[in-house]
Amino acid sequence: MGPRPTVPMNAPDRSSLRLTDFSHGGGCGCKVAPALLREILAKATHGVVPKELLVGIETADDAAVYRINDTQAIVATTDFFMPIVDDPYDFGAIAATNAISDIYAMGATPLFALAIVGMPVGQLPVATIQRVLEGGEAICAKAGIPIAGGHTIDSVEPIYGLVAIGIVDPRHLRRNVGAKPGDALVLGKPLGIGIYSAALKRGQLGAEQYAAMLKSTTELNTPGIALARMPAVHALTDVTGFGLLGHALEMCRGSKLGAQIAFARLPLHPGVIALAREGIATGASARNWASYGTEVVLADDDPVMRVLLTDPQTSGGLLVACAADALDAVLALFRAEGLAQAACIGEFVAGPAQVTVR
Repeated sequence: MGPRPTVPMNAPDRSSLRLTDFSHGGGCGCKVAPALLREILAKATHGVVPKELLVGIETADDAAVYRINDTQAIVATTDFFMPIVDDPYDFGAIAATNAISDIYAMGATPLFALAIVGMPVGQLPVATIQRVLEGGEAICAKAGIPIAGGHTIDSVEPIYGLVAIGIVDPRHLRRNVGAKPGDALVLGKPLGIGIYSAALKRGQLGAEQYAAMLKSTTELNTPGIALARMPAVHALTDVTGFGLLGHALEMCRGSKLGAQIAFARLPLHPGVIALAREGIATGASARNWASYGTEVVLADDDPVMRVLLTDPQTSGGLLVACAADALDAVLALFRAEGLAQAACIGEFVAGPAQVTVR
């Protein structure tokens, strides 16, 4: 994703340095387990909640939304994590794409970003830290927004991400609630990023798979803007650290519906099934299942199936609930914006808030 920096002649030899060696986890796999997060937030005080606050923490949505007037609302989110890859430029690009995704997942247009930077100063070369920031800046430029400021600290583990600010007409706002019985469930990107990241850390990820990982995690979820303007799109979110099942369950709980997913329809990154069969997975996958497995019915309790369904996705795809008769238009929109592997993976049904996978 761009030229690599030239190492000064007097620089110490750090050719064996790996960013992922500095972190205990990578990407959205670093997120707190969903059950623990719900427990923490259940005891949080909500404080002042003005009527202008259209979206807060009540449904674990992708961003906060504050109404300015009848046609404008500010959308604000923040996302940051430790390295998921070793290349600093790629790390910055992935983290920025992931953060901006929450703006698109609300149907909003990004306006600007603020950088969140924590680096082990003295252990990482300055050029490496600069490359992280350059990767983030490149993605923001691709999204058409500036990085207008930020905050930096000296930390034990490398951390990078963004505060992303966007704007939306409240009439076009889409949330992770509002799905209707019979709605199609569409996934915008293939699954398997967490498995790829675990394989990379073990030195078992091939060059073709790394290229697929990088392409997917740096693709902006721009279809969210147009999807939100479609009346037939009833709910919208993105798949990140809680895996496909976790984010589908958030939609089910908020919409008071169940969902049925056809495993055979899931778009998957190349080779992830083989990697999962070799036992390659993130620790977050097991934590995810422990958090919400009681709300899931698996027709075939295959460990590989479970790993793929709970795999934490860094900069994952949009998850869309749309009327069945709008499915072709939704898929065409994804493909027109370069997300060719978007697929209908199931539907929402009347019943308890659970996900059934067949």
